[in-house]
Amino acid sequence: MEFKPSENYTAVIDFLILGLTDDPFLCVILFLLFMGIYLFTVMGNFCTIILIRLSPQLHTPMYLFLSHLAFVDVGYSTSVTPNLLVNFMVEKNIITYPGCVTQLCSLVTFGATESFLLTFMAYDRYMAICNPLLYSVKMSDQVCSLLIMTSYAGGCLNGVTYTGCLLNLFFCGPNVINHFFCDFSPLVKLSCHHVFIAEILPAIYSAIIIAIALITITISYLYIFFTILNMNSTEGRHKAFSTCTSHLTAVTLFYGTIIFIYVMPTSSYSTDQNKVVSIFYIVVIPMLNPMIYSLRNKEIKDALKRLVSNKRHS
Repeated sequence: MEFKPSENYTAVIDFLILGLTDDPFLCVILFLLFMGIYLFTVMGNFCTIILIRLSPQLHTPMYLFLSHLAFVDVGYSTSVTPNLLVNFMVEKNIITYPGCVTQLCSLVTFGATESFLLTFMAYDRYMAICNPLLYSVKMSDQVCSLLIMTSYAGGCLNGVTYTGCLLNLFFCGPNVINHFFCDFSPLVKLSCHHVFIAEILPAIYSAIIIAIALITITISYLYIFFTILNMNSTEGRHKAFSTCTSHLTAVTLFYGTIIFIYVMPTSSYSTDQNKVVSIFYIVVIPMLNPMIYSLRNKEIKDALKRLVSNKRHS
């Protein structure tokens, strides 16, 4: 039976976000910690983008994808972290209903886009290692542009799915979100009526994205692994492995946490136990990616040295 709001119900126009803690001293410590993480995230990722743009030797498909991954990481973190910082400074963190919808839409859009980018980066490594003679054809500028546009389109579709389902929910009772951002599952719990398709559709779509991504990445790396094993040159094996290590690390961190959060059924969802995991994949991982791709990447280190050297001699 469909729920129809009556005159006795008042639509919720804003939400109270509880955040991580209400301890004043701990709020100061966490504010400084997360402010530092956020600044490092923004500077680290934008430095990666600038370095790739200014270094001709990095104008390859792999680094093109990496530059877009860095941009998406900034958007991903910015969707939540500024509001998280506000939560530590005010007694009550109130977010409007449109603001809540915007935050959720932005988060899931950038999250799905990152998932697609990581998948296409695995395909790029597969082509580079398993089909090097066809690499320039199979990963041409046109193909790379198409894959990047597909990533953003897939992310936008995910955002539209979540937003559409959220707009089909009606809020008339409690407006307290026991989380540090407007996540979908806590919002579903607060809705006055339950539309099954609106609750389950986002989880289904997210699960499909994750399943396709993981299957594609797994198949790509199985081919890569067997190709590397058949290489006669030890140096060739080491170089091939080194180009994959950073990506595999990023994939493991991203999907390990995202699966835990978004593939879980709503009925078994526990907001309290997932706050730490959410902090990790929303705030910490975007900070780690620049370090993951730079510390173990000789080409990026060499490009940075050349850029610094050129600046000194100019």
